[in-house]
Amino acid sequence: MSTELNARQDTVEGMPENGMKDLKGVGHHVGELLKEVAHFTAEEFTAARPKIEGKLAEAKSTLEDARLAVTRKATGAADATHVYMRENLWTALGVAVATGLVIGFLISRR
Repeated sequence: MSTELNARQDTVEGMPENGMKDLKGVGHHVGELLKEVAHFTAEEFTAARPKIEGKLAEAKSTLEDARLAVTRKATGAADATHVYMRENLWTALGVAVATGLVIGFLISRR
């Protein structure tokens, strides 16, 4: 069980940096494309349209990959939590009861 949680944690740790790099890259490409297109005439824009559509499709693909990665990581974390709770039910209940008692004691002292 412990190795399973550690393996899942290792895959989750690198995700935010990779996801942010991907999103910054998409933003950079979109910014460059907008600078190029800003001075186009109608004919130049028509000629560049396939390139623009290709970049947009690439950006959509990158964002979809990031969405899927986040979904996968969240599902993995939820599954690991579920397994942990199932295997350590009484410990989790004991911690919850103890926490509730401490909070109740602190509130009643006011």
